[in-house]
Amino acid sequence: MSSTGTVARTDEDGARVGIRGWAALVVLMLPVLLVSIDNTVLAFALPEISLALQPSGTEQLWIIDVYSLVLAGLLVTMGVLGDRFGRRRMLLIGAIGFAAVSVLAAFAPTAGLLIAARAALGLFGAMLMPSTLSLLRSIFRNRDQRRLAIAIWASAFSAGSALGPVVGGFLLEHFAWGAVFLVAVPVLVPLLVGGMWLLPESRDPNPGRIDPLGILLSMAALVPIVFAIKSFSVDGPNLAAAALFAAGIVAGFLFVRRMRRVEIPMLDMTLFRRGGFSGAIIVNLLSVVALVGFLYFVSQQLQLVIGMSPMVAGLALVPGMAAMIVAGLCVVPISRRVAPHIVVPLGLLLSTLGYVIVAATANLNSVIWLLIAFIVLGIGIGAAETISNELILAHAPAEKAGAASAVSETAYELGAVLGTAVLGGIITAFYRGALVIPDGVPSAIAMHARETLAGAYTAAQQLPERLGAALWDAAAAAFGSGVVTTSIIGAGLVLCAVIVGFVTLRPARGDTQR
Repeated sequence: MSSTGTVARTDEDGARVGIRGWAALVVLMLPVLLVSIDNTVLAFALPEISLALQPSGTEQLWIIDVYSLVLAGLLVTMGVLGDRFGRRRMLLIGAIGFAAVSVLAAFAPTAGLLIAARAALGLFGAMLMPSTLSLLRSIFRNRDQRRLAIAIWASAFSAGSALGPVVGGFLLEHFAWGAVFLVAVPVLVPLLVGGMWLLPESRDPNPGRIDPLGILLSMAALVPIVFAIKSFSVDGPNLAAAALFAAGIVAGFLFVRRMRRVEIPMLDMTLFRRGGFSGAIIVNLLSVVALVGFLYFVSQQLQLVIGMSPMVAGLALVPGMAAMIVAGLCVVPISRRVAPHIVVPLGLLLSTLGYVIVAATANLNSVIWLLIAFIVLGIGIGAAETISNELILAHAPAEKAGAASAVSETAYELGAVLGTAVLGGIITAFYRGALVIPDGVPSAIAMHARETLAGAYTAAQQLPERLGAALWDAAAAAFGSGVVTTSIIGAGLVLCAVIVGFVTLRPARGDTQR
């Protein structure tokens, strides 16, 4: 595979693993499967949660985003701690905590407590994700095998995203919404047993001193920026959001300056000078924004507008998830012969077309067109994610794999936040602006209907049949207009990823293509 910049010396033709190595890969897929199921099942459970807990529009976004917010703020820290104290140890601690808090989330009686449980899941999720990718890096030293291993590992994200709605839909049709969080628990036992037996412990042999100030600065940079973006998307321009964003930028500047000055930094900033590393990070970020934003509004359109049950809505998206998995695997042999600055942009151009299809057919409320759009979107994102993840690992020294993996996962989780905060916030803003409340609707019910589409659904049930139908028709039309605008913006974001991939992932002079 071609790459940009200097690729870390990691035995391009290093020792190939046997059956035990591939069995370890299966274990490493379990936490990825667990986290992706948790993320996707929540998106499909959101209408049920909204009806049961009656969250405000802001609380509804927080229920989804607080997990990614906490996780993004802690990923670099946990990646560095894994490099120091042991990546397998961090993985197993995170798995136990994640499963335990999932049980607490399942029985949360209020939106506030559910948000708190989701924050705790973010803490333990931050222990899981860098460990999986960095352990994969230490197990698969042969780059050809590592490409395939990353493609299979990444397919667990798509598989979990596909299984989440189906399993969650089944649970939502037979049990209360809290049951969707319990799917994480059965993954714990095989992960613990297989992890202790098959996964080798690995750590940085020369980790240096723990840098508490660096850890605080990394959190102080990420958390306020993400919080400000969320606030801006929900409430519009405001002084508090601007102040938080500025504070995050200042903290980020101080973090970078400190990393450049300390003898052994927790994050080597010189990595970002390599186009293959920084470009892959940006492609990861924008791809996830596009995917999560798509799922955010499509899950509501399928369930609330079209009227599907959660399980049927989940099944409708399975072909798109399958296309993402197949594309991620099929791009591996292609990437050996075609440079990433060609493969990645071509794949993402397909993803752009997926958003264009949604914008053109949104008012039809057609399941078929949504299915086709998601298949096209998934093909491009599946290919781009496999290549970008491999490039990130290839450009990082093996002893710093945890920190590099944490940067990759931070981009992923920040993309998840931006997907719901920006694209979700845009569609919410357009929905509120386009909604015309019919005459005769009491002001209290009208206010509730303006919060979210689920709020309008609940409000319509409280009105006489004809008036309720009129309110719901107005809400569905307003949501549809928001989908068109949001899809156009989503297509623009993917086009930005196309440009970034074409410019930054070009082979540097002296690189060889395998």
